[in-house]
Amino acid sequence: MAGIDYLLFEEATGYAIFKVKLQQDDIGSRLKEVQEAAKDLGKFSKLVDLVSFAPFKGAAQALENANEISEGLVSDYLKSVLDLNIPRASKKNQVTLGISDKNLGPSIKESFPYIDCISNEVVQDLLRGIRTHGFKILKQLQSGDIEKAQLGLGHAYSRAKVKFSVQKNDNHIIQAIALLDQLDKDINTFAMRVKEWYGWHFPELAKIVPDNYTFAKLTLFIGDKASLNDESLHGLAELVNDDSGIAQKIIDAARISMGQDISPQDMENVSTFAQRVVSISDYRKNLFKYLTDKMHTVAPNLSELIGEVVGARLISHAGSLTNLSKQAASTVQILGAEKALFRALKTKGNTPKYGLIYHSSFIGRASAKNKGRISRYLANKCSIASRIDNYSDEPNNIFGTVLKKQVEERLNFYDTGASPMKNSDAIKEALALGGIPTSDLTADDEISIEKKEKKIKKEKKEKKEKKEKKEKKEKKEKKRKAKDEEEESPKKKKKKSKD
Repeated sequence: MAGIDYLLFEEATGYAIFKVKLQQDDIGSRLKEVQEAAKDLGKFSKLVDLVSFAPFKGAAQALENANEISEGLVSDYLKSVLDLNIPRASKKNQVTLGISDKNLGPSIKESFPYIDCISNEVVQDLLRGIRTHGFKILKQLQSGDIEKAQLGLGHAYSRAKVKFSVQKNDNHIIQAIALLDQLDKDINTFAMRVKEWYGWHFPELAKIVPDNYTFAKLTLFIGDKASLNDESLHGLAELVNDDSGIAQKIIDAARISMGQDISPQDMENVSTFAQRVVSISDYRKNLFKYLTDKMHTVAPNLSELIGEVVGARLISHAGSLTNLSKQAASTVQILGAEKALFRALKTKGNTPKYGLIYHSSFIGRASAKNKGRISRYLANKCSIASRIDNYSDEPNNIFGTVLKKQVEERLNFYDTGASPMKNSDAIKEALALGGIPTSDLTADDEISIEKKEKKIKKEKKEKKEKKEKKEKKEKKEKKRKAKDEEEESPKKKKKKSKD
């Protein structure tokens, strides 16, 4: 192992450069005696020597440098510290610098070609020793300074990472769609319980009014069926969408009902539970409206293209809108069908054609043979829409409207053969809808769009030709093998006859 010349110690208070005086043995570094020796300041001080300590000027500079290091970048301040304290060397005589974060190595190497960065167990042990002895080695600091700086920087760094734009926050969408799914399950379960419980008293009502929400509201209104009379007709009609016919049926059914009588105490419990079902159902409606509004704010193009619920499910499954925008169209297509995909790969069967986007109306409208094709095309447009939403400063639904139109035309193309809109025309239409004149598109932009379209067509053609060549080759090989087998068979017969 190459020896370590210097160590870079990143601390909340600043940067420290240490010179390694004695090289540790990599093999014996895990021994208990060696680990214990690192805790002894007298022994450890013989291994390293402080070259320079460059403290930060304030909390803002500390946070800035922490953000740079977390992204694997070398800040100007760190560059100046390394340049001043590590002697320059030729490419043949490289200087070895031990660092704690290996992602920082390439950036340092780019700025200082003569520095080789390593981050192994020996380096981590030495840095751990420096961290243990802290203010005793860094003589400019007092007891407790490092802990205070770490706490302050930790809070500032976390606060900076958690900060978000109120308008473009997708965390609430993820929570809302998860709660919406949970409420749907709970409402169905509770509604079934209300029907079963109240059905002992008034069994005919469930057949007359199959809707769960309406049934729960009628349970609250009717209470004991014996209380129903002709005067109740108006109140019942209001609950069943002003349908007096259904209201009259309920009154008639109550008069000849086969259900058992119910005590006031039992009826009170049934009514309390029915009231909960109604309130949860009302909250579900409000939550759906909130989700719809939030999706139109955060991802308007995706909502316009595929719908608020399916779009929210895609965002939730991907983890965030940013994660979804980074996914390839092929990944978006099968998002939500991971189990089926890995099962197909394991058994060498057919891979799934769609995941969550199956719930889109476009796939429902496509014929059986075109479902896979339209799902691939739709996933491509969803990928584009999510990227526009994520990276736009002020997103709107203009591109979503045009992309939806493209999918509609592609669906029509599969059915009738009418040629769909080209991508270049779609972009021009979207810009026109946004009030941006198409003259703003330079000739280079139009050429690049046309080139991309030609490139895609060329790649498709090449793939098709390769596939045809492969099939022809396989057919020839099969014919040759069959011919060889035919030629060998009479020879074998002759041999047998001689024997």
